[in-house]
Amino acid sequence: MKKTWLHRRCMKLILGFTLLYIGIAQAQAGLPFFDSQGNKLPSLAPMLKDTTPAVVNIATSATIKVQENPLFSDPFFRHFFGDQLQSRPREKKTASLGSGVIVDAKQGYILTNNHVIAKADEISVTLRDGRILRAKLIGADPDTDVAVIQVPAEKLTALPMADSDKLAVGDFVVAIGNPFGLGQTVTSGIVSALGRSGLGIEGYEDFIQTDASINPGNSGGALVNLAGELIGINTAIFSKSGGNIGIGFAIPINMAKDIMQQLLKHGEVKRGRLGAQAQDLNPELARAFNLKDHRGAVITQVVPGSPADKGGLQPGDIVTHINGRQVKNADTLRNTLGLLRVGETVELNVLREGRNKTIRAKVVEAEAKNLGGEKLHGQLTGATLADIEQDSRLYGHVKGVILTEVDRGSPAWNAGLRPGDVITSVNRRDVKSVTEMQQQMKKSRSLLLNIRRGNGALFLYLQ
Repeated sequence: MKKTWLHRRCMKLILGFTLLYIGIAQAQAGLPFFDSQGNKLPSLAPMLKDTTPAVVNIATSATIKVQENPLFSDPFFRHFFGDQLQSRPREKKTASLGSGVIVDAKQGYILTNNHVIAKADEISVTLRDGRILRAKLIGADPDTDVAVIQVPAEKLTALPMADSDKLAVGDFVVAIGNPFGLGQTVTSGIVSALGRSGLGIEGYEDFIQTDASINPGNSGGALVNLAGELIGINTAIFSKSGGNIGIGFAIPINMAKDIMQQLLKHGEVKRGRLGAQAQDLNPELARAFNLKDHRGAVITQVVPGSPADKGGLQPGDIVTHINGRQVKNADTLRNTLGLLRVGETVELNVLREGRNKTIRAKVVEAEAKNLGGEKLHGQLTGATLADIEQDSRLYGHVKGVILTEVDRGSPAWNAGLRPGDVITSVNRRDVKSVTEMQQQMKKSRSLLLNIRRGNGALFLYLQ
């Protein structure tokens, strides 16, 4: 009997302290406690009243080439069906919907996702007050899925930005966006996890995970805290059905802000290069290095003559901090380095043979190695080729040349090539870069390409 009474008493105390904590948090967020009849009734409405005007709906339209059957190019086929073929549309219009966040009311700058506005011919923005404004693209970064667009700065409301590095698991959050084109919608939840990476969604990942409902159309929308401050840009969901199952991801606003500054200055992100590769410091490696803590990244390779080499970094060094920020794993190191500006000096804290050491190196600009396929072969016209980054995890351990784009209906498309294909060999000779591919193609105009596509592989012969 005493045990039951004590149990009930403890539960009441816990409940009381929980309600008190929530009440304090709500009071700090400016939430009312009384309705018109004087009853206590906490609400997010006052905060949302100030916040929602800064979240916009984005509609885009694009013109794409219609894939053409190779038979339509056959002279015999065209002789009998010429008039009908001439009337076939070669292009079609597509439309998509998404969201965006006004972050600078004076300049009219809006943050959104790259995939919301990618290849758009026209971008229109619908404000909370019903106004529809034409927007122009300032710049986009596909590797982080961040884009900046601009609208006329007329009576706009911007969201203040919080410090996303100060977020903690369990913090209350609110997602605002335009799911399924229904119009502005608000959902709430908590921060479920931080620093999510290795998902293969983007090239550089450091996601906030939340259980606030995020659905198609929410992309580019706002993730805010209870003070109405922007902490992230909603970008993706984890779902097998396409609908929300309580696992959504947002780009931390600190990352998005850094990308935005580069886009405003250069129109693109000039990614730096340090010249080192790393892997996670897992428990097994930690034991091999006689370490108790397995957080960090182990340097596996240093490119001779690179900034890392000149700074004194060596294979076997364990990077624990970069610019004062703790390195949890190799993804943390790669993401941080990938967001550094060219010319910036980076400070690495490393463990070498049990001793702490500080390495300083200057980030240099990575060489641009994209090439139009028409410069290599007539049947590669319409394709864009690029080197696979040495530290990229998107393609596993595959070495070769990646086709970043293939225009529909182009010779490359009709030859059977698709975006994401990786050319691993040319005429039975391995190629690891666009330069090596060019060298192989000088020897013969007939090409036998070995292509890696997803988990499969195929040969393609071009003449």
